[in-house]
Amino acid sequence: MTLHSTASFASSKSDSAFDDLSTSLGDPRPHPTEDALVQLGRALMTELVDVISDTALEDYQTILGEALIGAFHSAAGRIERDADRARDTMRSLERDFDGSEAADVELQEATAAARAGDAATQAAELIRDAASDTWTIATGEVWTAWRGSRRGSFLTAAQLEAKQAIRAVRNRRAGEQDPGGPIIAFRGAPTANTREDAGRIFDALNWAKKEWPDMALATTGAKGSEKLAIRWAQQKGVKLILARADFDAHGKAAPFRANDELIALEPEVCLTLVHSVDRARGEQRPFGPALNLGQKATENGMRHVPIKARAA
Repeated sequence: MTLHSTASFASSKSDSAFDDLSTSLGDPRPHPTEDALVQLGRALMTELVDVISDTALEDYQTILGEALIGAFHSAAGRIERDADRARDTMRSLERDFDGSEAADVELQEATAAARAGDAATQAAELIRDAASDTWTIATGEVWTAWRGSRRGSFLTAAQLEAKQAIRAVRNRRAGEQDPGGPIIAFRGAPTANTREDAGRIFDALNWAKKEWPDMALATTGAKGSEKLAIRWAQQKGVKLILARADFDAHGKAAPFRANDELIALEPEVCLTLVHSVDRARGEQRPFGPALNLGQKATENGMRHVPIKARAA
């Protein structure tokens, strides 16, 4: 696989917010277009997965994939901090502006540095998000930021740490950590991962989105049915809140403590899928954490909707 095709996009700007921003900077050097940056992120991740799949390194695929995405996430953060420092300089220069030519030039340079940093931050986020989406499609895994919240203007599903979202709900603070709309909670069995399960999960989530168009989806990100729900959120551009089970802190109780975080978000409805709806799998034990979320929802006076198989 070759990545040289990126250059071919530099001369043909597409109509996007990033392209508008980069064009307005006045830099004589061309910026890569949004399309080129997205292709780069996809190509990097596709190359990584292709090279290590079916090799001895496959056991470390998750670490390597997350490291690649995390590198661009880290780069975006570093560039953004540089742009913030340039903005601090702008504020200082504006406050002390004396009308001289030297002060005017210095202010222009600080402004240009901040705007260029904003464009570079967005470029890194575009590469990161394209690589992340490709990673999910290829492996079913969902990448989340190691620290804080993943954010960016180009996310298909903004991912928030549950504790940040809970704090935002309680304080009703505006900003990127505010879920910004009604929350729908979902917990499902890890074994509910068949085509039939996906169909019923998507049916339930589509119903919820019709009822609450500006909904956010809250789940723990566990494998199986919850990964399917996350894919739905990404496809629909629905904000995602992850209440991860912290096994290091809570041991076997971690999935149930995660349920407490979901309930604390005050969801409009709790959707649960306690076992696969695929009849070919026969009798199955219900998934305890999904049962527990339904029970806690009822105890707290919240609406609970269990997802079941279609009528025969």
